[in-house]
Amino acid sequence: MIDGLESLAPKRPESSRVTMTQLVLPGMTNQHGSVFGGTVMSWIDICAAVSAYRHVGGEVVTASVDDLHFLAPIYVGWVVELTSQVYYTGRTSVDIAVQVIGENPKNGNRSLTAKCFLTFVAIDQNQKPRPVPGLILDTDIDKKNYNLAKQHRDLRMQRFGLS
Repeated sequence: MIDGLESLAPKRPESSRVTMTQLVLPGMTNQHGSVFGGTVMSWIDICAAVSAYRHVGGEVVTASVDDLHFLAPIYVGWVVELTSQVYYTGRTSVDIAVQVIGENPKNGNRSLTAKCFLTFVAIDQNQKPRPVPGLILDTDIDKKNYNLAKQHRDLRMQRFGLS
């Protein structure tokens, strides 16, 4: 244990997978009957934070939301399924992919409605960044996801002059 937190032993990406389900209620929607983008953003942040917390084994803070794309509307009465998982780890941060699926329960049609990457930084009891466990990349999909997230991270770092 490090400062009362989990060990830094590497973990498999699927151990951080989170699936969260929401029902879109009238108070969550705009004048078009579709859910507010900010509401979806909040759900994405929460879902990703749980993935980060699971991987890190301690407190995390959101550092970045990267390439959030709303692909289709989600309407009142629909079911929303969010899935997140750690794709990449740095020294003190984790990058997480989130996808949002909207489902019309009347006909069962499901579609990808949003996706993005988020970065979380692990923090210690003094609110300072701390090391995170690495990833065990057993499968070709895990390796592909890791490389995809690393490319996103490298582009973000370049955009902000941090590389």
